[in-house]
Amino acid sequence: MKRTRIAAVALATAAAALVPALVQAAAAVPAEGSSYLQDPSGGEKAMKSRWTKDEMHKLEAQFRFHPGVQYETRTVPGPSGAPEWEAKKADPKTLAWQPKFEFAWSISDSTLVKKAVTTKNGKHPITLYAVVRRADGVEAAKVSSDSKDRPATGRATVGGDKRIACDTGEYTVEWSATRTGYGTVNGSLRWNSSCEQYRTAFAGDNGRH
Repeated sequence: MKRTRIAAVALATAAAALVPALVQAAAAVPAEGSSYLQDPSGGEKAMKSRWTKDEMHKLEAQFRFHPGVQYETRTVPGPSGAPEWEAKKADPKTLAWQPKFEFAWSISDSTLVKKAVTTKNGKHPITLYAVVRRADGVEAAKVSSDSKDRPATGRATVGGDKRIACDTGEYTVEWSATRTGYGTVNGSLRWNSSCEQYRTAFAGDNGRH
């Protein structure tokens, strides 16, 4: 009997070993022990930014790509002499990715002097967008979230609804955050879809959970 289990991160016992497999781009270096790629690299306060032409309004944004591994498990009997001690064994053949996309933003408005005496108040029309592209440019997954009343500072995760097969090469993840009337902050990062280290983790843990 097979049961489906979705995990946003690697197996807890192998998480540290799996992190290096997620990093394939100098512009997207995750924090130590994390399971995501970030643009720009750094902590929560690391942001890309742009001012409006009149230098009275600033949009800042940050993006995190969570690959999100998905796999199935099957129930196997216990050792000889105690078959009732069943265990769940991960099936490496069912490994796949189902990404999530995390955005952070900050809107600053100057009140008197350009690029100075800023406030972060009110609600703002902000659109969050991301697309995962194969090496040939074809879209593998895409999300868009549009809201007219987002707070001046915030963070939101948009779940993807498409699975991406393991070991299908390197992808480019493009993202943007747009504040209507102010402009857009965007960027991209690379992601390798290899699941080899997950398979190694399953084998090292004997596939039991």
